Amino acid sequence: MQENNNNIPAHTDDEIDLIALAKTLWNGRKTVIRTTLIFMVLGLFIAIFSAKEYTASTTMVPQSSEGGSKLGGSLGGLAAMAGINLGSMSGGSTIPPTLYPKIINSIPFQKELMQTPLSIEGQEKQVTFADYYLEIKKPNLLGYIKRYTIGLPGVIIGATIKAIKGERTDAMLASQSNDQLLSITEDEKQLISILSAQLSLEVNDKDGYVSLSARMPEAKAAAQLAQKAQELLQQAITDFKIQKAKDQLVFVEERFAEKEAVFNEVQEKLARFRDQNRNVSTAVAQTQLERLQSDFSMASSVYTELAKQLETQKIQVKEDTPVFTIIEPVSVPIEKSKPQRPMILVIWTFLGGIVGVGMVFGKEFLGSIKEQWRKKDSF
Repeated sequence: MQENNNNIPAHTDDEIDLIALAKTLWNGRKTVIRTTLIFMVLGLFIAIFSAKEYTASTTMVPQSSEGGSKLGGSLGGLAAMAGINLGSMSGGSTIPPTLYPKIINSIPFQKELMQTPLSIEGQEKQVTFADYYLEIKKPNLLGYIKRYTIGLPGVIIGATIKAIKGERTDAMLASQSNDQLLSITEDEKQLISILSAQLSLEVNDKDGYVSLSARMPEAKAAAQLAQKAQELLQQAITDFKIQKAKDQLVFVEERFAEKEAVFNEVQEKLARFRDQNRNVSTAVAQTQLERLQSDFSMASSVYTELAKQLETQKIQVKEDTPVFTIIEPVSVPIEKSKPQRPMILVIWTFLGGIVGVGMVFGKEFLGSIKEQWRKKDSF
C-alpha cells in the first residue's frame, strides 16, 4: 500500500513537467511564429532566385572480350582457312568500371570536355563550355549575394593573389607548355571545379551498368554535355583496351611494307633475268637463276607470313574493341531538376519552427540558470 503512495507523486511530477513545457511553449508562441515566418520568407526568396538546372543522363553497359579470342564460328572459320591461328591470341588489358570516375576526373578528359560546343539560348552560334562559363553566364541575384557575403573573403584573397602574380603565372605556364608535363591555368582550374560539380558517374557493380549524368542551366546544353562526356569516356576506354593491339598492328604493318617492297624487287629481278636469258643454258646463268629463285622463295615466304600476321592483328584489334550497349540514350530533359521550390519552402519552414522552439526553451533554460545563480549569490 505504501509502494502505491510512493508512485503517485512521481507520476504527478511527470505531468507537472509536461504541463510546464507546454506552458513555456505557449508563452513563447509569438517567438516561434515569428521565427517560422522569417525562415519561410527566406526559403521563399531562395526558392525563387535559385538558378534553374536541367539534368541529362545516359545508362550504358560496357562489354568486352576476356580470356582470349571469343570470335564467332564464321569469322574463326575464315581465319583458319587463311592459315591464321586465333587460339593463342589474348586480349589486352581492360579498365574496370570502378576506375571510370577517375577517367572523367582526369585533367586531359576535362580539358577536352571544356571544348564541347553547346547550344545556348540567345547565342547565334554554338559556344564552348569554357566560353559559356567564362564570358557569357553571369551569376544570378542569389549568386551575387553569396559571392559578396559568405564568399567575400575568397573574392578578396583571389583578387589579391591575382594582382601579386600578375603576368608571371602566364609566362610560367607558357614556358612549361614546351615540356611534356600537363599544366592548367587559373581559368581552367575554375572550369574543372565547375565540371566536377556538374558531371557525375554512378557505377552499379551488381547489375553491371554505368550511369552518366550532366547538369546545365539549359536543357539542350545539358544533353550535349552528357553526350560528349559519354563519347569521350567510351573513346578513352577503347583506346586503353586496344592500345597494345594497335601498337602491334603498326609494327606488323611497317614490317609488311618493308618485306613487300623486297618481295616486289626480287620478283622483278627474277622476271627480268628470265626474259634476258630465255635461250641461255650456261652453268653460270643456271646458278644465278637458282640464286634468284631461292631469294624469291624466301622473300615470298616472309611476305606471306607477314600478310597472315597482318590480318591476324587486324582481327585482334577488332576483337579487343569494347562494345557499349546503350540502355538509356541521352535525351533533352523536359523538366528542370533544380530548384525544387516546394521542397525548399517546406524545409526552411520546418527549420524555422525548430529554431523557434529551440529559442523559446533556450531562453527558459538560461532564465532558470540565472535564477539559480542569484539564489547562490544571496546565500
